Amino acid sequence: MPEVDSPERVGRWTRLVTARPRLALLAALVITALAVFAGGGVADRMSSGGWEAPDAESTYTTQVLEREFPASQPNLLLLIGSGGASVDDPAVAAEAARITERLSAEPGVGGVGSYWQTKSPALRSEDGREAIVAARIAGDEKAAGEILDRIAPAYRGTHGPVEVSVGGPLAVRHEMQTTIQEDLLRAELIALPVTLVLLVVVFGSAIAALLPLGVGIVAILGTNAVLRGITELTDVSVFAQNLTTALGLGLAIDYALFIVRRFREELAAGADTRTAIGITLRTAGRTVLFSALTVAVSLAAMMVFPQYFLRSFAYAGIAVVLLAAAAALILLPAALMLLGPRVNSLDLRRLLRRGRTPGVAEDSGRGWARFSVLVMRRAPVFALLTTVTLVLLGLPFLGVKFGTADDRQLPATAESRVVQDHIRDGFPGSPGGGLDVLAEGPASPGQYADFRDRLRALPGVQRVDGPVTGDGFAYYEVLPAGEPVGQRAQDLVQDLRAEPAPFDTSVTGAAAVLVDSKAAIADRLPWAVGIIVVVTLLLVFLLTGSVLIPLQAVVLNALSLTAMFGAVVWVFQDGNLSGLLAFTSTGDIETTLPVLMFCVAFGLSMDYGVFLISRIKEEYDRSGDHEHSVTYGLRHTGGLITAAAVILAVVMVAIGTSRVTNTKMLGLGIALAVLMDAMVVRSLLVPAVMKLMGRVTWWAPAPLRAFHQRFGLSEGEAVPAGGRDAEKTPGAGGRDRDRDKIAAGA
Repeated sequence: MPEVDSPERVGRWTRLVTARPRLALLAALVITALAVFAGGGVADRMSSGGWEAPDAESTYTTQVLEREFPASQPNLLLLIGSGGASVDDPAVAAEAARITERLSAEPGVGGVGSYWQTKSPALRSEDGREAIVAARIAGDEKAAGEILDRIAPAYRGTHGPVEVSVGGPLAVRHEMQTTIQEDLLRAELIALPVTLVLLVVVFGSAIAALLPLGVGIVAILGTNAVLRGITELTDVSVFAQNLTTALGLGLAIDYALFIVRRFREELAAGADTRTAIGITLRTAGRTVLFSALTVAVSLAAMMVFPQYFLRSFAYAGIAVVLLAAAAALILLPAALMLLGPRVNSLDLRRLLRRGRTPGVAEDSGRGWARFSVLVMRRAPVFALLTTVTLVLLGLPFLGVKFGTADDRQLPATAESRVVQDHIRDGFPGSPGGGLDVLAEGPASPGQYADFRDRLRALPGVQRVDGPVTGDGFAYYEVLPAGEPVGQRAQDLVQDLRAEPAPFDTSVTGAAAVLVDSKAAIADRLPWAVGIIVVVTLLLVFLLTGSVLIPLQAVVLNALSLTAMFGAVVWVFQDGNLSGLLAFTSTGDIETTLPVLMFCVAFGLSMDYGVFLISRIKEEYDRSGDHEHSVTYGLRHTGGLITAAAVILAVVMVAIGTSRVTNTKMLGLGIALAVLMDAMVVRSLLVPAVMKLMGRVTWWAPAPLRAFHQRFGLSEGEAVPAGGRDAEKTPGAGGRDRDRDKIAAGA
């Protein structure tokens, strides 16, 4: 018998996306195939830097030094070991001279210098068995990386009496990029099968389980194509690919979970396929749209920062969120239209279901209903204990120390990391940790000498070399006492910049980059937080019509992040669990990472918050019973939010298996935040707070109520003409409420 559309239950969007489902899916298949082609090799076009602010003084100084004094900014280091002999042994010196001469003749390589040419103590290890040949490979990161790939094999290894290892900043970045690509492939191979198993457990049906996975794959491949296009216009960090995989799978699965679950519920309630899709899109589909907007806004806030490392995550995040939502709202309904009741096919849990209707998960819902009633009966206790626990978990973040990313992000066995370890531990004066002071403008030798003497007199200065002069430029190398990027070195940067001179001066170096990065983030952070908070408040108000729920959502989401930030400091800064997790603690956190983790985790928290609140609002519009609506919302979304959080956490943990510390921190930190939000905040804090607030939760002043009635959107049907007395009318909502009360023992 043909299905008959119900005009009041099937809208124009449903008719559009279900009119020609086979054509829609075929078009999606073609577009996805084109995306695979367009996004191929995107990782090779990405960069592994981006932590520096492009408009900062340190960035300008570095660029001038690279142009005027290439030897002052070497990015390639050859560590030459002489075995048991001295580096001054004639045979060793002769071989080192041949290597240096050969390197000088390489196309694209300049500024070559070595210990054997300069006899500089900084280029010779303290035990006299290792020394350095330094050079600069010209060009941008991609071009320089290609030159490194070409020449490195010819120098790496044994050459007569010496052993050569390749290192330096360029080698570190290049090896980090390669490691991230390998780790990402491994993470995908881990996450995809585990995710499929979890989806089968959640849905029972193998057919239903494949749908969210398909949506995620479409989102990931589409985002890679988008990023490939963006790399033609600007720099994009290779780290952004990790976010593409994590959010592509995580959010697409979240959105598909809620849509497929709602569709199966409507089928189980007796609706035909198209009507079930219509109800699903008007309820769960509308919530998915709001959720995608809130997550996209959280990620878009990173666009206000000048560092392309952060901006790259905004590019990737916005693209993958919007593509995941589009696939869930366009392709998924088309697939459901073709499948209809067959979405429940290959039910792998039928032996355990014992006659229950597939997809409804009645027992699980009853458990959440009982749990929500328990929480609301002791609301003050649960609210206080949960809040105090979350705050205590976040206390370690008060001791956070910010630093810069270096070679110790790589595993201890990486060649470029080994070279830097040897230099850091065995060479005098922490080579590479110095500060360069650029002098611009005409000056006499006496003025240069006088300025050098004043630099030497500054507190925290260990040594000053130079000046090295050029055509209208000169530079000094200042070696700070203590840690290269410690607080003393950062204070010295300010002193160097404040020191008066008869010419223009500017400062760069690791500590200067850190000072400028911290200043850029501090300057833009209020704008980013403001954008996230204001837009979140507006979107949640449009969804709920309440003034207090948006404020509650922002505060509770922020609380859900405390455990993540506390763990980041306790584990990655302080080094706890470093052996178990296989990373090297540097005693600080890279400056941009907390910003990135806040934006991503806040958006994901809002994702789950919107799903719960929208279902509560849907029932409150039908019944007007505040406490029952909270129980109803938790009953119908608690298990699904938890399942979605576990699946997303699995994906993030897979990302967290990376051998690069920042990626490990990002994956494991966000996995913890997601689980805390779903299992603690949504399960305990939200029902407790809503119980304490009572019906005032839904309050809004009259002008805003009128605004919401005209422009707002919410799940479910409009409130009946009878107002909030709809709960007295028999129907699906009343039956659900009765079942809730029976199940909860209320």
